[in-house]
Amino acid sequence: MRRNMLFYLLLTVVFPLLASLAHAQEKAAEKSAPSAMPTSGLRAEFLEEVAYYEQRYTQLAEAMPADKYRWRPSEGVRSVGEVYAHIVGANYGVARALGTQPPAGIDIKGIMALANDKAKLIQALKDSFAHFRGAVLALSDADADKPQKMFNRQTTVRGAFMMIDRHWGEHLGQSIAYARMNGVVPPWTEEMQKQQPAAKPK
Repeated sequence: MRRNMLFYLLLTVVFPLLASLAHAQEKAAEKSAPSAMPTSGLRAEFLEEVAYYEQRYTQLAEAMPADKYRWRPSEGVRSVGEVYAHIVGANYGVARALGTQPPAGIDIKGIMALANDKAKLIQALKDSFAHFRGAVLALSDADADKPQKMFNRQTTVRGAFMMIDRHWGEHLGQSIAYARMNGVVPPWTEEMQKQQPAAKPK
């Protein structure tokens, strides 16, 4: 009789409790683990943009001489280094708006202090884009139409992605102009020019 009661207790109380705990641990692990890289859908398309801008910003920042990071076209506008620092800060700020908090130890307000340090700023760019990529992966394509506030405007997650893309494009154009004004050819343009056949003399 006692054995039957023990079996009944295990069957009705202990086993369901253990199963529930295991399920909760599994869900927690899924939440903390990085999502697999999507191959199609909204996030996959946007992540291509993230990779494009990361490559462009990083290459341009590497090509700019360290002594030009303080250069600005006129007073009252961002310097070369300040534009890159702005992108770093924006990447962390936008990721936070999308629901992913900055890593421990990142002081978004203090990022501008890196503006004149080429090596540290390039690493900060890489780190911020990696963090931003994780914020996109933490979302789901099903979130596309969810309400989202971005740059003080109410939109959707899809709309936020487009706004972020425009923001990167605006400052990349600014950075390219800064580079050209300082005699630096964007590395991807230089590479393309090398691959073109030399014009035949007339």
